[in-house]
Amino acid sequence: MKHFTIDNLKKIENEVQLSHSRAIIIAVSKTFSIEQILPLIKYGHTHFGENKVQEALIKWENLKLHNKEIKLHFVGKLQTNKVKHLLPIVDYIHSLDNFKLAKKISDEQIKKKLKPKIFIQINFGDETQKSGIQEEKLGEFLFECQNTLDLNIVGLMCLPPNDGNHLRYFSRMKELGIKFGLQELSMGMSNDYKDAIDQNSSFLRIGSKIFGPRG
Repeated sequence: MKHFTIDNLKKIENEVQLSHSRAIIIAVSKTFSIEQILPLIKYGHTHFGENKVQEALIKWENLKLHNKEIKLHFVGKLQTNKVKHLLPIVDYIHSLDNFKLAKKISDEQIKKKLKPKIFIQINFGDETQKSGIQEEKLGEFLFECQNTLDLNIVGLMCLPPNDGNHLRYFSRMKELGIKFGLQELSMGMSNDYKDAIDQNSSFLRIGSKIFGPRG
């Protein structure tokens, strides 16, 4: 019997196609069990997201071993002491937000001969409760990451302020991407992904719209 998560994913896939968008849907499976993830893998979905390193390791070390096509995205706050554990299983890191973390990733990718694709997280509105680089510091930070640390920076990520102006922040993300030559934009979640699609989002981070409410 077809799993409800497949129907949910198909609806979003259809919306992306109708918008003539190239956006990739990341099924954010944090807190959901392997049993809830497997129907999507069997369906053929390949992009999944987690926000805690320990949970990612428990769920994905074995799953990735037997499903080589899967791309794992880390979408949560990443602590420097967890980088060495995460790098062997992750393909994308969406939350680079400070130089100390950038240096640690650089050191570990040399040791492990791995080079994940990385998004710099932007903090619009200087929200103290959220991580991210301030917009005016992006140029300097990007230069250090690319030229000093040899990180594979592919794009920008944001969690827009909850002030009802997310469309404006998505539009600004598109402008920053063009300005700094970063083609990939990680923006849009279950509640605002349609607006993110309209602003050329590359990766939609969708959890509850696929898996249902978290317990």
